[in-house]
Amino acid sequence: MDFDLFKTINGYAARHDLFEDVLRAVSMYGHYFLLGLVAVLFLARGRWQSGDGRRAAVAAVVAAALALVLAQVIAHAWDRPRPFIAHPQVAHVFLSHSNDPSFPSDHATGAFAIAVALLLRHRVGGIVALIAAALLALSRPVVGVHYPGDVIGGAALGSAVALLLWLPPLRARIDALADVAARAYDWVLAKLGLGPSSAGSSPSLR
Repeated sequence: MDFDLFKTINGYAARHDLFEDVLRAVSMYGHYFLLGLVAVLFLARGRWQSGDGRRAAVAAVVAAALALVLAQVIAHAWDRPRPFIAHPQVAHVFLSHSNDPSFPSDHATGAFAIAVALLLRHRVGGIVALIAAALLALSRPVVGVHYPGDVIGGAALGSAVALLLWLPPLRARIDALADVAARAYDWVLAKLGLGPSSAGSSPSLR
């Protein structure tokens, strides 16, 4: 079933250039968008500054890092070959990729860890990240480098790690780390003569 679904998605992309071009761009650059969103939430100043945003950004980084480590452990334990390796006559590959294990998808794992961690702490940022993560996950079978099951597994792993880190004892430690990082950032800005923000948090962003 996984292979049949891969053939349907990947084959559709082979027959529709616009669909393939858009999803190929998402596959190549979607993770940069998510990392940029995390950076904006942490670095924002003035009326865009939000304590929730900073905590969400730090939680997203921690969740993504932990989820990707676990993904590597799973990948080397299973060592599932990429679809373009297992089925070279069938798979249409629209971007160059290494031959490392296919399950779970690192892109989907990291993207959903970030998205769910943000969503738990920062509604607007989380919704934007969740849409981006879903598109990024979809793009990986489209361009021929993952089976659908790889991205579903990665999305489940990333989401599970973010939810695990939402448990009160772990959440408190991550929030404390975020507060320390935020104070250090503000201190650096003050030393550079930029001064503290006078606007405070923006309720519209929470």
